[in-house]
Amino acid sequence: MPHRVAALAFEGMAPFELGCVVEIFRVARPDGVEWYDLTVCAEAAGPLDVVGGFTMTPSRGLDAFAEADTIVIPGVRDVRSPVSPAVVEAMRSAHANGARIVSICSGAFAVAATGLLDGRTATTHWRYAPLLAARFPEVTVTPDVLYVDHGDVLTSAGSAAGLDLLLHVVRSDHGPTVANTVARRLVIAPHRAGGQAQFIETPVTPTEEDAVGRAMEWALTRLATPITVREMARRAAMSERSFLRHFARKSGMSPLKWVIAQRIAASLPLLEGTATPVEEVATVCGFDSPVTFRHHFARAMKTSPSAYRRAFQAAGLPAVIQGRDIRHEANRATHLHAMAGQDPAGAGRAGGRLAGRQAPAEGPRGRAERQDQAGPPATASAGES
Repeated sequence: MPHRVAALAFEGMAPFELGCVVEIFRVARPDGVEWYDLTVCAEAAGPLDVVGGFTMTPSRGLDAFAEADTIVIPGVRDVRSPVSPAVVEAMRSAHANGARIVSICSGAFAVAATGLLDGRTATTHWRYAPLLAARFPEVTVTPDVLYVDHGDVLTSAGSAAGLDLLLHVVRSDHGPTVANTVARRLVIAPHRAGGQAQFIETPVTPTEEDAVGRAMEWALTRLATPITVREMARRAAMSERSFLRHFARKSGMSPLKWVIAQRIAASLPLLEGTATPVEEVATVCGFDSPVTFRHHFARAMKTSPSAYRRAFQAAGLPAVIQGRDIRHEANRATHLHAMAGQDPAGAGRAGGRLAGRQAPAEGPRGRAERQDQAGPPATASAGES
């Protein structure tokens, strides 16, 4: 049975966020993958006037929440007004029954109203962050990230960050190869990690003269070997101090955290698509020991490399990697296209981790049960709704 997604529409909504949901969960279907089954619903029947001077008529009411595996709240009409009790109760009931709750931008206000974010970290558009914190003091609001993933409840920043979070959901459900295929069809960066800042100061547009970009590209070609800040700075023709400053402005993180994130990202297709032992994967991705690899992988993905492999393993894996000088050209191309400086595995910032999906276990309705991801995990964009 396809994974069922229910998205909430409401009077006066901005259509961009809902359009993102439709593009991700209804239109961009990679060949050979059982895709999502999307339903757009509303609290009341009838046409809804939306921003832009047109109307939409959702096909279902809030009863669709009860059947959904994932519920997406693309925003709220007024961040200063109480959320409809019917919407709040429908979300609570669906979550109790195993549904994953996802919000985009101001949708975090609706999720916070359910109490599901109490004692947890959440984000929203930077403009609304102070108000969200004031209205819901039990929620720890993090205004400088793209999105936060607790496994069962996910929140994102402004409009564009909704796409990042939805792609992250696809990546968690189907793996990076499928997520990258969807991103290519949409002509967007394959991955911006939740821990990335909503705003990154980029002094220059990436060009052939982009010194930090050259250092990043150089590092991506030699992930299997030791990489130092001193060598990266030398490649950029900068002092170490200047390089660290420019790197942080460009990527929103330190070079060390960025390199670790790239190595974890390089390990994902190897875990998914080969039978290579975890120890060998650690070596070819540049970790000095399997213990170090497992430590950083668990911090970023909230699961072990072996558990991640089991979650995505299919019959007939290719042969093990031949040799240890692999350059992961496909992965390298992906990150260059995404404009280096992103944190594909979510390890780029403390408290900004991305949750990898555990090997599924069948729940009472025959779908995968998500384990509770308690604690301050994870990881909001520009644009607003």
